[in-house]
Amino acid sequence: MPYFSRLAAFVAVALALAGCGIASGDERFTLRVLAASSLTDAFGELGTAYRSANRHVTSVQFEFAGSQEVAGDVADREQADVLATADDVSMNIAAEHVTNNLAFAHGSMTIAVAPDNPHRIRGLADLADPRLRVVLGGPTVPVGRYAMEVLAKAGVTVRPKSEEADARTVLTRVRTGVADAGIVYVTDMRSAGVSAMSVAIPVQQNVTATYFAAAVRQSKHGSAAKDFVTWLRSPTAASILRKYGFMPA
Repeated sequence: MPYFSRLAAFVAVALALAGCGIASGDERFTLRVLAASSLTDAFGELGTAYRSANRHVTSVQFEFAGSQEVAGDVADREQADVLATADDVSMNIAAEHVTNNLAFAHGSMTIAVAPDNPHRIRGLADLADPRLRVVLGGPTVPVGRYAMEVLAKAGVTVRPKSEEADARTVLTRVRTGVADAGIVYVTDMRSAGVSAMSVAIPVQQNVTATYFAAAVRQSKHGSAAKDFVTWLRSPTAASILRKYGFMPA
């Protein structure tokens, strides 16, 4: 093949790889993930494991917030590579900006109360007591939608003291004594330590929370973003998810 033909072919391949976000040679980069706050603990370890297995990834950088917030931010984040949300409704907010969307984990709900459960809360029915300060997630966020589902299944009406933007804030209200109880993910209670305890919600009243991940279309590292999303369903990722109380999808 003539020199200039070989050169043209090389440039074409290089441009194709760059367009797909595939790292070539010794190129190294940071993978940036926007994720639901309830994934904070698990994703910290997942990011470390993924980086260790992929030499081109120098680090996996996370930004955690409510699912609806991170989904709404995708269009304005030039550096975002992956989006992870706590339900499909939130993921659909960013539908035109993401690809390779898949479910990777499941969870369930519980009632968070103060240590030693001073108000003797035994189940969802007790949350209807107007003397209790109950905090829930807002109606537009996953933890709030899941909370309303479990309350509806139990036939219980609650007038919350406040409605919060994400699960971790609901838990913080209970941990700091601002609220007597709140409905959060079972997995969130692992971070509470001795500052809160859990009152189980029966299976027949509970719901399954499903977590989704997707690659961001405008990612500069599209191949790695898609690979990370797929990797979240790998045996290694599944083992880490179980460690933090999630059920792998």
